Order: sequence, then structure tokens, then C-alpha cells
Amino acid sequence: MPPIVLGAGPAGSMAAIMLARAGASPVLIDRDDQVGDALCGGFLSWRSAERLRGIGVDPAALGGHPVGTLALIAGTREATAPLPVEGFGLSRRALDTALRARAVAEGARLEIDRARSVEPGLVEGETRQWKAGAIFLATGKSDVRGQIRPRTAADPALGLRLRLPASERLQAILRGRIELHLFEGGYAGIVLQDGGTANVCLALRKSLLAEAGGDPLALLDWLASQYPRFGERMEFAPRGLAIDTVGSVPYGWIARSSQEGLYRLGDQAAVTPSLAGEGMAIAMASGEAAARAWLSGMNAPRFQQAFARRAGRPVRTAGIIWNLAESDRGGRLLTRLAAGAPWLARAAMALTRI
Repeated sequence: MPPIVLGAGPAGSMAAIMLARAGASPVLIDRDDQVGDALCGGFLSWRSAERLRGIGVDPAALGGHPVGTLALIAGTREATAPLPVEGFGLSRRALDTALRARAVAEGARLEIDRARSVEPGLVEGETRQWKAGAIFLATGKSDVRGQIRPRTAADPALGLRLRLPASERLQAILRGRIELHLFEGGYAGIVLQDGGTANVCLALRKSLLAEAGGDPLALLDWLASQYPRFGERMEFAPRGLAIDTVGSVPYGWIARSSQEGLYRLGDQAAVTPSLAGEGMAIAMASGEAAARAWLSGMNAPRFQQAFARRAGRPVRTAGIIWNLAESDRGGRLLTRLAAGAPWLARAAMALTRI
């Protein structure tokens, strides 16, 4: 039986590409026949861009917005640092479409079905059962029954995302840079993407949403009023703009074991705080590593242990930075350090790379 890859995002598509290139004829299953615009992963580090070019997918050719500068903003203070190598702002719709097409072109068979549960050797779908000796679980931040990740945080993180329409004024502000706005209780990343739109992705403590009455729009309005620089960006958001949400994101979690025949990829393998800009690289690296492990005869438990060791340092480092960044005092400290010693920002970028 050919291997099954569940989830056609960056991790799953990368695994399918590697498996197909080796002649394994994988079945790539995704719940959506039309590629959507996933909430997280709108920035590609230079490492991610390099990996993509290696499989014939060029972020620049997809319309990715080149990014050469990181801007840290805490209150009224801003610090900038050059990225070691140029990255890109690219929508997940554009990236995932290209990766899915590449996987199919390499020989993967794409099937559309929604998984109800997963166990070793079996994916229980809505339309049929899918059986295989090897299953590559790449469902991103969405868990599947039978493979639920533990969530133990007293005040868990949640994600919010909105897309600001193309504007010449906003493009002039954001051109060539990615901004990290640091708040008490979270942060927001803002970057231009293909088509000139701006992706705004926030990771915030759930208690902040509760204080806003559970209303994401009210929470955004409050943040804009408390943090003027963020508020200036939100002036470009028309009323009624769609806000995407995902709850209880287990940042910092790493899968250190797995069941026989079940390879965990992407956010199902390791969840790094997204302020590091390395989530996409971890996703694609896990897909490639898992495919190579299976092709070489390495079982899933051994692969998971090996990948956990590989992901440990970048995820831990990103977690330390995140814990500092989500307090006003810590955010101001990080900004002062980045302004006075830009090499510290570059060192932090290097330590969060996989």
C-alpha cells in the first residue's frame, strides 16, 4: 500500500514531494478542494526560501514581497535589524497552491476527504477508510480525533488574523520590512504579501479576548487604542473586515514519541511561537526529514525522537523570546537591546532557525 500524507500544507506537501520523487506514489489527502489562506505562516525566512527553491518553487515568482528588515515595536519605541538574508511575505494561499501542484506533478495522488480519526494504519474519512502502512500526519494546528495534542496552559494562546486591503500608503510604510508589535499578553506580526495586501497575524493570551467580552473586533480596537503604532496600521482596516481565529495553540509543544507507522509533521511535530518566523521552515524540514526516514527504513518512533532533538533548540529559544515579548517591560527591554546591539537580534534569529 502506498503511504498516506494527511494534510496538503507545507509539511504534508513537502513529504509528498520527497516520497513521490523516490517513486513511492503517495496519496495526499486534504479536506479542501480549493486552497484556502491559512491563518499562520505568512512570512518565509531565508532558510524557507532556499528550501523552496530546492524543489522548484520560487517565492519571488509567486509574487512574494521581499523583506530585508525586522522592526520591533514596543509602545512608541522602535528598533530595526537587517535580516541575514532576504525573506519574503507570501500568502499561504499562493504558497500552498504551488506546493500542492508540485506534489501532484511529482507523482502524488491528491484526494479530497475530511479525516474523522487517525490511528496507525488507518485514516477514517468522511467518504471512506484509507489504509496504509505509513501515515504522515500533517494537519497543522487542527487536531484529529485519536491524535490530540495535550494542552495544559492555564491561559492558552490564540491566533487572530486579518488581511488589510492593498493601499499605496500602507505599502510605503511596510515596504521591505516585517513588523513585530509587542503587547502586554501577546504580539502582532505585520508584513506585505503578494498582491500588495498586508497580513496581520496576532498571537495573544485567551484572557485578553475574555476581557474584551469574547469579541475579536473589540479586542483589536482596544489594542489599537492602547498601542498607537499598531493603531496606525489598523486605520487601514475597513469595518466589517473578516477576522480569522484559532484557539488554544500549544506553543512550545514538541512530539517526542509516536506510534509505529505514524510520522508527525509540522505543527503536529513541533509548535514554535510564530514571532520567530520559523514555523514554515520547521514544517517543511519535518516533511522532508520524515519522508527520508521512511524511505531509509527508520521507524516513526525513532524519527520522532530525532526530529524532537533537532527542533528543541529553536523552539525553546523562541519560547524564551516570546515570554519576554508578551510583557510591556520585556517588550521595551527587547527593543532597547535590538536598538543598541543589532547583532543580538541577528543572533536570536540564528538561534531560532532549524
